[in-house]
Amino acid sequence: MSSIQLTDVQKHFQKRSIIQNVSLSIDSGKIFGLIGPSGCGKTTLIKLIVGMLKADAGQIEVFQQTVPNYNLLKRIGYMAQSDALYSDLTGMENMQFFAKLYSLNKAERDKRIAYAADIVQLTNELSQKVQNYSGGMKRRLSLAIALLQNPDILILDEPTVGIDPALKLTIWQELERLKKIEKKTILLTTHVMDEAEKCDELALMRVGKIIATGTPTTLKALYSADTFDEVFLRAGGAKI
Repeated sequence: MSSIQLTDVQKHFQKRSIIQNVSLSIDSGKIFGLIGPSGCGKTTLIKLIVGMLKADAGQIEVFQQTVPNYNLLKRIGYMAQSDALYSDLTGMENMQFFAKLYSLNKAERDKRIAYAADIVQLTNELSQKVQNYSGGMKRRLSLAIALLQNPDILILDEPTVGIDPALKLTIWQELERLKKIEKKTILLTTHVMDEAEKCDELALMRVGKIIATGTPTTLKALYSADTFDEVFLRAGGAKI
C-alpha cells in the first residue's frame, strides 16, 4: 500500500515551471530516495509532500489524505536541507521546544529526547548553545528533532551532509531498523551515491521531471552503468 501518492503534480515560481507533471507512488515500509542534479526540483517536491508548499496542479495524498493537511503533520518527521534551529538556545532546549509542539507528555518527551540524541551521538553536547555547534552537529540535531515524535513517515532532505562516515553508518543502521522493525516509510534526498544504493527504490529527477524510477539494480541496467555514480551522471545528461 502506498504511503505517498503524487498524481500529475505541477509547481511554478514566477511563471517558471519547477515541478512538471510528477506522478509518484511510495510504498509503506520502504526507504525511497530522490536523486538528481542540484536545482532539479528535489527540495521543492519534498516541501510539496510535507505541505509547506501548495501544488499549482495535480494531487498529493499522504495516507490517502489530501495534502496540505494539518492533521498529517503529527505523522510526519521532517528534516529540512537548511537547519531550522534556535541558535541562542541549547541543543536540549531546542529538542524540548519541538517535543512540546508534538504534544508529547513529559515522560514521552524525556524518552524520545534521550533516544534521538543517542542516535545522532549528541547526548554530551545538549547543554551547549546551538550557536557554538559545528555544521555537522547542527545537521545531527535537526535529524534528532525529526525523530522526536516517532513519526510514521520520515522525510529527510540530504540528512547526512557534513556528517562523518562512522556516524553516517550508525544513522543508516537506524533507518534500516525503523523500516524493518517499525515499518516506517522513509523518503530522502541525497547526493551520496553509496546511500542511493541503500534505498529500496529511487526516483531520478531532472529539470523538474521524474525521468526514471526503480530499484538501484534496475536503474544501473537502464543506464548501462557499473556504478551509481555513472547512473547519476548519465541521468543528469553527461556523456561518459
